[in-house]
Amino acid sequence: MKKLSMMITGLFVFMATQKMNAQGKLGADYFIGTWNVLVKATPNGDAKLTVILEKGDTSLIGSVLDSTGTELSKLSKVTLKDSTVTVYFTAQGYDVYLVMNKKDEDHVSGMLMDMFDSPGERVKKNK
Repeated sequence: MKKLSMMITGLFVFMATQKMNAQGKLGADYFIGTWNVLVKATPNGDAKLTVILEKGDTSLIGSVLDSTGTELSKLSKVTLKDSTVTVYFTAQGYDVYLVMNKKDEDHVSGMLMDMFDSPGERVKKNK
C-alpha cells in the first residue's frame, strides 16, 4: 500500500512539473533577447532593425541596430504591459516607438508609430 501511495505521489509531482514547464515565458522574460524586426512600407521602403532587450536594474534596457549592425540608438524608455512591450528610441532625428506583441514563442507582431506594420522574429543563439 505504501508503494502505491508513493507511486501516485510521484506521478502527481511529475505531472505538476510538466505542466509548469509547458507554460511559455511571460512578461519581460519573453521579450529579453535579440529581435529582427522588418518595418514595412516606410517612405524609404522596408527597413530592417535589430532590437536588443536586456534586463536592467528595475526594467528592460537595450538598443536598436540598423541592418548593418550599427547602433542607431539606445532605448530611451521601455514599457511592458501583459504580452506587449513598447520601446522608445531616436531614429533619423525623430523620437519614435515600436510596439511588439507576443505572437508565439519566437515571433512578434508590431507597429512602428502606429503606422508601419513591423513583424519580428527572435534571433536564436547557436548552442
